[in-house]
Amino acid sequence: MTVACVQSLEAIAKSQAVFLRREALASGLDDKALKRAVRGGILVRVRHGAYTFAEAWNDATDEQRHLIRAAAVMRTVRCRCALSHTTAAILLGADVWDLDLDSVHLTRQDHKGGRREAGVIQHRGLLPPTEVVSVGDTPCTNAVRTALDVTTITDVEHALVVVSSMLRHGLVTEAELIEAAPAMTHVPGSLTTNLVLSLADARFDRPGEVRTFYALWREGIEAPVPQFEVLDTRGTLVAQLDFAWPSRRVWLEFDGRVKYERLRRPGESASDVVVREKKREDLVRRLTGWICVRITWADLAHPERIAARVRQAFADQAHSFTG
Repeated sequence: MTVACVQSLEAIAKSQAVFLRREALASGLDDKALKRAVRGGILVRVRHGAYTFAEAWNDATDEQRHLIRAAAVMRTVRCRCALSHTTAAILLGADVWDLDLDSVHLTRQDHKGGRREAGVIQHRGLLPPTEVVSVGDTPCTNAVRTALDVTTITDVEHALVVVSSMLRHGLVTEAELIEAAPAMTHVPGSLTTNLVLSLADARFDRPGEVRTFYALWREGIEAPVPQFEVLDTRGTLVAQLDFAWPSRRVWLEFDGRVKYERLRRPGESASDVVVREKKREDLVRRLTGWICVRITWADLAHPERIAARVRQAFADQAHSFTG
């Protein structure tokens, strides 16, 4: 690959995320050279006829790689369509958890039947112009339509992560979702849409907190208050608790890796953050007299155990209060 060829293709990949075979041929490469570049680790074949540079691909997250695949699809698709469902959610900036990122979702606007092909799920549905926006030059379903669409292709827990994230980032409002939801009743998989909307909350800070709330709800634990603020005797905010049951004098903290990375100050080690978090917990306990229940990602695989610990904390506080 000549310097001029590389620069030409890098410019295309920078603006379009991928370059196409025909663009590589026009820059002076042939198919053998493309294959050698892929084998040599210079290029990555994203899908048939679409490539990107390995350096960009290797540094990308799973979500970023999904969007690179989506860019390749949109550059080669032969129907009028917009990215939708999981793909649109990622493009719009929503959090996703454990969703299939191997397949790109798009919704056709030509009223022809949807289909599945290698790495692409085409959805058929009424998609008025008012429900399509552009992110850069890429058409995708708007935030309200995207949030509702996601509820039709996955279960409550996974959809709840996406919808709560969209609420938190201000991409949608609860009122907008409620107003638009009736239009989804004819869509297969929409039976749980209203349940997702009733549980979604902008106050959930991360996917782990969404899953924690869902685990508590599923196990029949009364709804806690998310992001509960604790003040000291001077009225100064000293802590914001993930979940609290003030009347029960119990709170719950979800300890995820992302949370500790976010709390990490310049020059601090991970152990420094843990020690500081322990001091914070001790301070809250002194100020409130409450019991703290801490859980991790591993605990979310066993909701019944989380519920048992919370119920035990409720019982312990009730006993100490009456005693």
